[in-house]
Amino acid sequence: MSANPEVLPAASGFPAPLRPEAEHLENSQIQEIWEMGFGQQDVIGLWVGEGDLPTPDFISEAAVASLRAGETHYTPKRGLDELRQALADYHARLHGIAPDMERITVTSSGMTAIVMILQAILRPGEKVVVVSPVWPNIVSAVEIAGGEVVPLLLDLQPDGGFRLDLDKLADALDENTRAVFIASPGNPTGWMMEAEEQRAVMDLLRGRNIWLLADEVYHRITFDRPDAPSFLSQAGPEDALLVINSFSKPWAMTGWRIGWIVHPPSVAEPFNRLIEFLTSGGQTFLQRGCLAAITQGDDFVAEMVERCRQSGEIVYAGLGDLPRVTIAKPKAAFYSFFKVEGVTDSLAYTKRILRDAKVGLAPGTAFGPGGEGYFRLCFASAPERVAQAVERLRPLLS
Repeated sequence: MSANPEVLPAASGFPAPLRPEAEHLENSQIQEIWEMGFGQQDVIGLWVGEGDLPTPDFISEAAVASLRAGETHYTPKRGLDELRQALADYHARLHGIAPDMERITVTSSGMTAIVMILQAILRPGEKVVVVSPVWPNIVSAVEIAGGEVVPLLLDLQPDGGFRLDLDKLADALDENTRAVFIASPGNPTGWMMEAEEQRAVMDLLRGRNIWLLADEVYHRITFDRPDAPSFLSQAGPEDALLVINSFSKPWAMTGWRIGWIVHPPSVAEPFNRLIEFLTSGGQTFLQRGCLAAITQGDDFVAEMVERCRQSGEIVYAGLGDLPRVTIAKPKAAFYSFFKVEGVTDSLAYTKRILRDAKVGLAPGTAFGPGGEGYFRLCFASAPERVAQAVERLRPLLS
């Protein structure tokens, strides 16, 4: 008998079928552009949603100290009590409400929070109304869960900004609607809801067995006030409201992948059980860094927001005078979402901009219906870097 085992012929194709929702996932257009330009030293990459600042030392040192103290074991699944209490105090300070810490669940990224929420609330075939243009991951997450996305387009305003038509939102709801997803401040638009608009949305959804998923990840990055209005200020503890947040943007912690949810008390235990089978909980040392961010980070946030304000004004001033460009002065988040007359293929034109101007943008079509002809520029970088990018862009957008 041969000592070598018999080699069987390779099967053709997949060894076994995948779910269509996974097999047929489309690649991100943002990722496509990023991969084209990654590693090119002469490219100014303003394509993805993060800035050029590293996490500040006081946050990193808190995580390092935790590691050195041996805090490398399992954690409570919904997060350290100290962090959850600090987050409750944080919302009380910002929004004038004091959610009990039992209403707060820490998650391994804001994206993980969204996936877990959909696992908890969405049945196959049910609908999620998504206010668009929008960060594309929410659309894919709903589709992976077997749900149906119903895009609801923001209305373009004369100044190039956007507005949510509440009558259109009401018309988009039916008996199969399980949730409405609203990101405010919004990515890619920088659009921001006012408190009275949020109150009207809550009034519309109450009593309909429809969840409101409020993405408030950019809540601290505002240019006309200290922070954005929160749906938490318009809701009671048991309203069907799930507020998704993240440490990524305000404290320059994109690579840390830590988020949190503020939720009704009644879903705390189901979330606790879901985390067991999703991530089994987060890392103590990362949460120590988050605790430092939430309790000591206001000065850094203020400096970072001012830096973004300056860069955003450079973009607005540098592109706003071009006849083909429709652009709004940014109010929140750190994006300019501008339309260029005559562009009918945003992805192809973004590739041309990368090739000819050496500037990396995100194509508007990456953000769903209503995005054709638009481009997203992330201005969370040093003003001088953004100014250089604008000068490169002007000839191709004129």
